[in-house]
Amino acid sequence: MKPIITPPGLDEAPAYYERYIGIVKNQDAYAFMENQLAEIPAYIRSIPESKAEFRYAEGKWTTKELISHITDCERVFSYRALTFARGESITLPGFNQDIWTQNIDFTKYTLADLAEEFEVVRKGTLLVYKNLSGEALLRKGIANKNEVTVRAIAYITAGHAEHHLNILRERYINI
Repeated sequence: MKPIITPPGLDEAPAYYERYIGIVKNQDAYAFMENQLAEIPAYIRSIPESKAEFRYAEGKWTTKELISHITDCERVFSYRALTFARGESITLPGFNQDIWTQNIDFTKYTLADLAEEFEVVRKGTLLVYKNLSGEALLRKGIANKNEVTVRAIAYITAGHAEHHLNILRERYINI
């Protein structure tokens, strides 16, 4: 049976994350992420390899770097959700997305590789949420110096991926 993850309250995540949570709005975050599992890799695979190194402006990430960022964040968010859902009370650190991106040799990746990587990581994310109880979804933890619930992390995860997919469509591919 698939879970239904209802929207978080305003007190469940820092205001900064509202831009991601708001993308998912009043939809079930689990179903939203399931839909993205088919949509995002298919879209990435449709991008011509000739666009892989494209930057829409000086100092912005390439297409490959942006896609990798989506997957990296997914891993971090999923770990945070799992940690807090299991009742761990440690404080988790933030991470520097730019350093993470600078330390990948993108010559070893094709866009198809990045699509597959996202797909595998998203399947793992869905498995993290699949059997969580309502109580586990409401557990809180501190990540990057901010208190957040597991439920809010589901919305942040879905919204973050959609936010960057929209940027990919608008600024990288459909120009």
